[in-house]
Formats: sequence, C-alpha cells, structure tokens
Amino acid sequence: MRNIALRLMYVGTAYHGWQVQKNAETVAETLEKSLASVVGHPVKCTGAGRTDAGVHAEVYVANFRTSSRIPCDRIPLAVNTRLPDDIVVVKATEVPDEFNAIGSCLKKEYTYRIYNSRIRNAFYVNRAWFYPKRLDETIMQRAASHFVGTHDFAAVRSVGTETRTTVRTVHYFDISRSGDLIECKVCADGFLYNMVRAMVGTCVYAADGKFSPDAVPAILEGKNRTDAGPTVPAGGLYMTRLWYNEDVL
Repeated sequence: MRNIALRLMYVGTAYHGWQVQKNAETVAETLEKSLASVVGHPVKCTGAGRTDAGVHAEVYVANFRTSSRIPCDRIPLAVNTRLPDDIVVVKATEVPDEFNAIGSCLKKEYTYRIYNSRIRNAFYVNRAWFYPKRLDETIMQRAASHFVGTHDFAAVRSVGTETRTTVRTVHYFDISRSGDLIECKVCADGFLYNMVRAMVGTCVYAADGKFSPDAVPAILEGKNRTDAGPTVPAGGLYMTRLWYNEDVL
C-alpha cells in the first residue's frame, strides 16, 4: 500500500468542519468520496487537524493509503474534477509509510481576519469577522504577546475534545492592520479546541477596554474560561501554514 500525502485548500462555509460526522457534511467525507472514485476502493483520510464548522484552510495536509498505481502528478487533476469548487487538491506526494498528517506535523499557523470598519464589506461575509467599533491593533498586540511561550492554555479552551494536557507552546502571535483588515497570525506546536478564536477574542476585549492587555498572564494562570474573552466567529479563521520534515507542501 502506498501512503499519499495531499496538499489542499478549502473554503469551510458549507461544511461542518474537517472531521467525518454522522449527520453533517464535512470536508473529509467529501474528499474521501472523491478519492475513492479515483482509486477504486474506499479511502480513509487523516487530516492535519480538526478545523471547526465554517473554518477555512488556505493550506491543509491529509494523507491516505491506496493500492492504486495512479501517478501522484495525476491525482490532483483526477480528484478535482470530482470535488465541489470550494475544495481543491493542489499537490499529491508519495511519503514514507510512517508519515501521518497530524502526527508528523511540527507546528501550525492559523490566521484570524477581522474586518474593522463602520460599514461592512459584502466580500468578507463568512471570510472575516465584521467588527464595527474601532480596534487599536497596538493594544491587541500587547495582549497577544503575553500568549507567546509555553503555558497552560485552559483559560482559552472551549470544552469539546479530550486532551492529555492543556499545555502548549505558542511560537508567535502577531497582529497587523492593512486598511480596515486586521490579521492575527498565531503559530504553535498544537492547539486546543477553539483556542485561537478565544485568544483573538481576548485580544479584542483588551482593545475594547474590557480589561488591560497586561491582564493576560493572570487570566492564563487562573485557568478559568470565563475570565478570558469570547470565542470569536468561525468564519474569520484560516489554517495558513504547516511545517513538516517531508516535502509535502
């Protein structure tokens, strides 16, 4: 059996996240059905992470095993003709048997986009969070900087999937503005359920004067979800970068 890694991208608006679910359409299920029709047998994909309903991926990696001998350079074209327009396979690479899209991932970057203007923009519907009150990105950055490092992130985790530990290492959390668009880029060795969206919500609360940006260390120390900011809407979140030792990107 060959182990094939796929690089893909998708707009998550129409899907209930990546993970296959019984009663909801997901990215993984849609991809698996299309792959199965190409390789001629049932397919099970392992994804780089569980993106939630409505979350997008500019870069995503999944792997599957197949007995098919179809060349890797033909897989994207063959699968894309069977996929809806909002999911695109960009590249296929044969990888070592031990490669696993989630287990082999060294770190991940998510980007959260906020459309910060008094008037909403129709082209950012379900693509960025419309926030009409002016936000000071410098205050947001002060709050964001406190998240960098190895911490217990229980205070910015929604109850959802079980995990052995809530300790993670955040490598950077950079906030920038270009016109009315604020981008919040965060990279870590792994993320808890809704962690990025709660971190962004905490930075927004700091900029909105709900608490000082320098309150973040105490919020993390307290491990109480209600002390942090809200979980911001899913439509502004994108997986934007992944790191692997293998050349799958």
